[in-house]
Amino acid sequence: MPGLRAPSDYSKNLLATLLFSLILRYSVSIRGLIEHPKELYMKDILNDLLAHTLSYSQCAGNRRTAMSKTRKVRGVGWDIGAIGNAVWGGAKLADVLELCGIPKSSNKSPSGGRHAEFVSIDRCKEENGGPYKSSIPLSQATNPEADVLLAYEMNGETLNRDHGYPLRVIVPGVIGARSVKWLDSINIIAEECQGFFTKKDYKMFPPSVNWDNIDWSTRRPQMDFPVQSAICSLDDVINVKPGKINIKGYAVSGGGRGIERVDVSIDGGKTWVEASKSQKAGIPYISDDESSDKWAWVLFEAEADVPETTEIVAKAVDIAGNVQPENVEVIWNLRGILNTSWHRVNVQTGHSNL
Repeated sequence: MPGLRAPSDYSKNLLATLLFSLILRYSVSIRGLIEHPKELYMKDILNDLLAHTLSYSQCAGNRRTAMSKTRKVRGVGWDIGAIGNAVWGGAKLADVLELCGIPKSSNKSPSGGRHAEFVSIDRCKEENGGPYKSSIPLSQATNPEADVLLAYEMNGETLNRDHGYPLRVIVPGVIGARSVKWLDSINIIAEECQGFFTKKDYKMFPPSVNWDNIDWSTRRPQMDFPVQSAICSLDDVINVKPGKINIKGYAVSGGGRGIERVDVSIDGGKTWVEASKSQKAGIPYISDDESSDKWAWVLFEAEADVPETTEIVAKAVDIAGNVQPENVEVIWNLRGILNTSWHRVNVQTGHSNL
């Protein structure tokens, strides 16, 4: 618009300084069944606690669209992209809780707390206008090896608004619903969170359960994500020229379990070849080696000769021997979560649009 000028470097620096000063005054209250309730300010997190980084988070509804093709489900129609491999930076929750009198690797606080509840500033209709909240077991929250973070950075930069600025929880290897954004408080409680998204959502029911006979109390809240893989280099239905084709994608598993193998088939699952795997440039990926990141996805690649129309399939196996189920029908559930069935791509040859 006429008369408007781009902000000067001075204005940008002044704004950055003001934002940083606001961040330092931001605080999270830690209370409940603990010896030393605490108001934790961002300046304390930034200055007094060691910084750590980790990768990867995945929505429980990843690949929900494919599940909805079997039978209707409720939820956002995610394809294979409801997953990220960002590098999160922040303080370990185990270190924070230790400041409040809860020793590391504790199943229970001295005052009887067994769960860490995360409460957001964000309000939602499912909580009747109250805050979004969820919880994880205290044994996980206080375990340094579980790497639960109070994150303030994403990919080396300050969190933006959409990703939870100024502070959020990251619970690696667990469905994204437990990684609460816009953190307001942490409550140490005796029972799991009573909020909607813990008690009445994100639970894994069998195909026989529908909205008429569902009983939410019969299932535990979902935590770890099962082993998963998806082909990313090809659309679900794609036309190609007959000949060599590169098949690339990602594989992950919850709970910090590495990927032992990714199998690829070009005949709908009749025969298989093992794909190559990589994670860090220049470093061979070994599923249980210290050089590998247990919280990051693994990329796979295979080359195949496709002479005719066929179905290409990928399935992963983690270090515990867990393997993706062959068919989505056996894991269908009314909320469309945890679709980890074999990922299938229909390849048509003869009329290329490449």
